[in-house]
Amino acid sequence: MLGNYSEAMEIWLPLAENGDCEAQAWVGSLYANGDGVDVNSKIAFEWYLKSAEGGNPQAQANIGALYAMGQGVQKDMVYAVKWMRRAARNGDPNAQFNMAVFYAKGDGVKQSLIKAAEWYRKCAENGHYPSQGRLGHMYYVGEGVKKDRIEAYLWLSLAGQHGIGSALIELEKVVGEMSSDEKSAAMQLVDIWRSRGNDNSSPKVFSPIPS
Repeated sequence: MLGNYSEAMEIWLPLAENGDCEAQAWVGSLYANGDGVDVNSKIAFEWYLKSAEGGNPQAQANIGALYAMGQGVQKDMVYAVKWMRRAARNGDPNAQFNMAVFYAKGDGVKQSLIKAAEWYRKCAENGHYPSQGRLGHMYYVGEGVKKDRIEAYLWLSLAGQHGIGSALIELEKVVGEMSSDEKSAAMQLVDIWRSRGNDNSSPKVFSPIPS
């Protein structure tokens, strides 16, 4: 496998040096993970930054994550939020998830469960199942949104089918509190969701911010 990564570096590095944003992100990833090269967070940050400035959403999310953790650069939550928000607005699901985490914890931003729920929903609607689990929990307990067992059932069901254990546990509680009419409405909502083909996404590989 090491040889394969070394070969990948030989392919990507010249492209990255010539300004290819995707190649720059790949080179950053190789250095961040120590694939084919020694781990070097500083060099990883430099390549991710080049790619991020060129408009690559995943690189923007990675830059935000590195600023948040202080890896390869001094920790700075102002820049972490700046880059993460940019990536989130450009549609990166992990960035949307991390923006929700920032708002839920008040990390780098003023705490707001309402905004956290909004970001979780954006991500959940794109099939990101950790966000589906978080959103389902918020609907169940009424954090940042109005308490709604039907919505809770929908999102916890979608997260649970991907093996999110906490979602399955909470789903049992929701079902135990639902009326027969609520259960029927909730199951119909799940069927509608699946019929639209929305449930086909998964988190990308590099999302290093602890949740």
